[in-house]
Amino acid sequence: MEKLLTISLNNLRFHAYHGLFPEEKKIGNEFYVQLSVSYMPEKIIVEDINHTPDYGKLYQLISEEMKKPRALLETFVMEVAELVHETFPIVKEIEISIEKLTVPIVQFEGSSSVKYRSVYH
Repeated sequence: MEKLLTISLNNLRFHAYHGLFPEEKKIGNEFYVQLSVSYMPEKIIVEDINHTPDYGKLYQLISEEMKKPRALLETFVMEVAELVHETFPIVKEIEISIEKLTVPIVQFEGSSSVKYRSVYH
């Protein structure tokens, strides 16, 4: 039986400059990021930070990546997922989403988001 432990970072809010349109690149937008990483613990009970992905480091990684503008949110989630796996090779599943709170489309009410899930064996 496979036992996975999941760490989640929820509702991380950032002001960033992702987007295709010039105004998005100039004034930016508000974003929410959600991240979940799952792994098989080496021990029955995890009692050492060195045996688990450190959520402080995960937050720092996302924070740094949010400072790098991308034209597409798809690019952001896919690149961050790969970077998380490179940083924490014990991670077997990553789910990440990014939500743009203000969409630059006339009469568009609501938000848009992109979710990506990657499974490593």
